[in-house]
Amino acid sequence: MSELLSLEDAWERLLALAPSLPIIETDISNTADASGHLYLAEDLKAQRTQPPADLSAMDGYAICGDGPWQRVGESRAGHPFHGSLEPGQCTRISTGAHMPEGSDRVLIQENAEVSGDTVRLLTGETLPDPLQHVRKRGFDFASGDTVLAKGTFVGPAQKALAMAAGYDSFPHTSPPTIAVLDSGDELVKLAAHCGPHDIPASNSQMIAAMLLPWIGIADHIGPVPDDLGALAAALAKANDTHILITSGGASVGDHDHIQHALREWGADIDFWKVAIKPGKPLMVATKQHHWGRQVILGLPGNPVSSFVTAFLFALPLVRAAIGDPNPLPKTVMVTAGEALPSVGKRHEFLRGKSDGSSVRLAGSQDSSALMALAAANCLIDRPAGADPVRAGERVPVYNLQNG
Repeated sequence: MSELLSLEDAWERLLALAPSLPIIETDISNTADASGHLYLAEDLKAQRTQPPADLSAMDGYAICGDGPWQRVGESRAGHPFHGSLEPGQCTRISTGAHMPEGSDRVLIQENAEVSGDTVRLLTGETLPDPLQHVRKRGFDFASGDTVLAKGTFVGPAQKALAMAAGYDSFPHTSPPTIAVLDSGDELVKLAAHCGPHDIPASNSQMIAAMLLPWIGIADHIGPVPDDLGALAAALAKANDTHILITSGGASVGDHDHIQHALREWGADIDFWKVAIKPGKPLMVATKQHHWGRQVILGLPGNPVSSFVTAFLFALPLVRAAIGDPNPLPKTVMVTAGEALPSVGKRHEFLRGKSDGSSVRLAGSQDSSALMALAAANCLIDRPAGADPVRAGERVPVYNLQNG
């Protein structure tokens, strides 16, 4: 139990525990959806063909045969021309309008010379190619085509495509219910109530804010003192949540009681301690309920450690639970703006400040330094055993949505 897991092994074991949640339908028109981060739970197959007919891609004239042409009507979007064109005939046509039967191309209005109902090709211009400026029926998709695959993130364009394909709602995984528990004798709920030996319980607010775009809301429990009875009562309040995130007490000091309290509650510790810095005393546990498996993520109490482990583990766990097929954070390469030291046996995540092309340390790398954390907009990824980095060399960073 005490052997340190690698970051990759910890990720694999954690994501394998992601709760299985029910599939629900959300109306495409529901702009008040709480999470804003939804992934399709099933493939969407088109229920209609787009475009439903041959359409003009330009304003001009739908023509039949060689000119000149006599205008016999008009086709505009939503109001097609009813009839069939004969050679030497045309209709006025607008972008998005149905091509009349018998027409084979569109003469754009800039290349047309009009006199009354007679339309001629402008001197010096050539007859357009067949079907030029025409959007053929089904060129975007046909009925039965898979237009959006399971696991696709549903953003604005995907909502538009789903609706064009005939859907007024889409299936996605219900967001998990989450509780965040702060523990520690030194913690107080309100900053204004802090005494000389107190600290505001800010970790739960920080973690909930990080998860907000994915889950909408999290329940806050505590702060809870370092007492087994108090922890037992607090854990009972989280009995029906899919994911419980604790902050503080995950280690095994004299006053760290989370692991003991979880076992008393009926939870099983899956793993504890990961070879990362900050955040080594990360803990993952599970508890079986009648409704399924609850996942408990025990984060360290130091605010930077809590932030980093929430970013690396809580966020991917939530994203996996809601159906994101690629829930792990992704790095981008930037230039080191200063030298970075070699790395020891633990994978390190340095708080950095990047302008998009280069990165420098954001300040103190102490795991309690909130000023540097608040100034950081990325984590510099430094694998275990990595050699020193010279200024100007490329390094991977994880971008943060951190103000």
